Amino acid sequence: MSKKLGIIAILLVIVGAVFGGLFGRLPIESSADTALTPEKVVADYREALDVIDNNYVGPIDHEKVTESSIQSMLFTLDPHSSFFTRDEFRKLYEDQSSQFYGIGVSILRHRDAVYVQSVIPNTPADKAGLRYGDKFLVIEGKDATEYSSAEVSKNVRGMRGTPVNIKIGRAGSDKPLDFTIVRGGVPLPSIRNYFMLKDGVGYVGFTGGFQETSADELDRAIADLKEQGMQSLVLDLRGNPGGLLPQAIEVVSRFVPSSQTVVSVKGRSSRYAKSQELLTVGGNTQDFPLVVMIDGGSASASEIVAGAIQDYGRGLIVGGDSFGKGLVQRVFPLPYGTGLTLTTARYYTPFGRSLQRDYSSGSIYDYYTHHTGDEDGTTPTTDAKPKPAGSPVATAGGRVFYGGRGIEPDVRVPALAFTPLRFRIKEAAFFFVRQLIAGQIKGFENYKIDKQNYKQTVQPSDFQINDKLFEAFRAFTIKDKESGLAAENFNSQTDYAKSRLREELATANNSSEAGQQVFIETDPQVLKAVEAIPDAKKLLGSIMANK
Repeated sequence: MSKKLGIIAILLVIVGAVFGGLFGRLPIESSADTALTPEKVVADYREALDVIDNNYVGPIDHEKVTESSIQSMLFTLDPHSSFFTRDEFRKLYEDQSSQFYGIGVSILRHRDAVYVQSVIPNTPADKAGLRYGDKFLVIEGKDATEYSSAEVSKNVRGMRGTPVNIKIGRAGSDKPLDFTIVRGGVPLPSIRNYFMLKDGVGYVGFTGGFQETSADELDRAIADLKEQGMQSLVLDLRGNPGGLLPQAIEVVSRFVPSSQTVVSVKGRSSRYAKSQELLTVGGNTQDFPLVVMIDGGSASASEIVAGAIQDYGRGLIVGGDSFGKGLVQRVFPLPYGTGLTLTTARYYTPFGRSLQRDYSSGSIYDYYTHHTGDEDGTTPTTDAKPKPAGSPVATAGGRVFYGGRGIEPDVRVPALAFTPLRFRIKEAAFFFVRQLIAGQIKGFENYKIDKQNYKQTVQPSDFQINDKLFEAFRAFTIKDKESGLAAENFNSQTDYAKSRLREELATANNSSEAGQQVFIETDPQVLKAVEAIPDAKKLLGSIMANK
């Protein structure tokens, strides 16, 4: 973006601000000499750029200067009005279309580099022969060992049909392997996995955001689980950042009868001049007991779904407090492929609770880290819980909640504590399994595999960790000085270590989804959600009786 184009972008935003009412009120008192006009603002901005151009000691990146100018202006409004560069704006649309263009791997940063965790079937990476445990060494001629997962992802994504050159380190291979992979479409589903838990309880991991295919994915998952004997459902929205509002309405419509308010939208713009109530659309409404799981990563559309379910008493909410994002953003494309999202309204639950957490004090960093929680993942990082905002609201289930705090769970339960010791054990499990499936662990050559089989579920008898294998894991880890673990570290963590070892084996042999299933089956929040099913059944019975 050149200096001239930067000024044009600023002008477009300012014109919208002054004449479109996008950025709030103008000063009430102003004289003719001091009145804010688009011409004066742009003139001041141009003059500031001229001063910089003529006097700054080093080179000037006008694109970055312009981006930061617009972004800073938007951040004075609220934490969710944001400017997007060309790459960011393209990714925004990719995330909403349930597909992007890349190579097709799930990746994770371990202690010395980013590694392949799983390959997505029928993608360029699958066809090229990438495997679990492959280490990214070089991408397009640049050392990738210091890259974060996000940086690797950014560098392997690109335009469809374009090649990316990668150098990989593989366990069991003496030399690095070179790959030229032509980028193609990669699915980005909302539902990453689903399977049966015990006692007829189905589980749906709805963690990938609300995209164009979300409701259809949920329909397929429910139909499949019903065929497997599902009688009740745990819908996991933990970590789901939100997305398309129409899809949130569709999801609520699967559980709440037609013509019921899902969310109220209230704003100042002409689009939302009056409160607008968005209603369920009818269709195939499910009648089984429901538990919805949330945490500090559940935001926006996730909170709309959880709030509607909770208000109507249609199901129980289990987990921790949600993020508290109840501002409505409208997308405004700008020239040259950039764009911005601007807050134009607020969301309220069917019974009138505001979803938005207060952002009037503190920094953007404070706002975004406020609900990341303590080690148990359920309490804010601030010392005191937010004070009630607005009038109390009683839900159909009899619980009383306040607005301005996101969604509070009906049943609060800590997440699995992920201590530094447990982190090191999980890391050790990855490095052991990476060698194990490459046939590099003496006496366990029968564990060698060539590639994942892409099964998304595991059976109770799959990948059980016997004593012999566990002792080999301990010996391997103690010998590996970089693990930071000694023999005594395993004494109090045997069950956890065995579970993580089984998780890595399921991932390496099957898929990331299969490994996630192993983790979920011992997740204390999921176990509590299953325990809450009888109470969810009572809620449902009460609703049916009042029809």
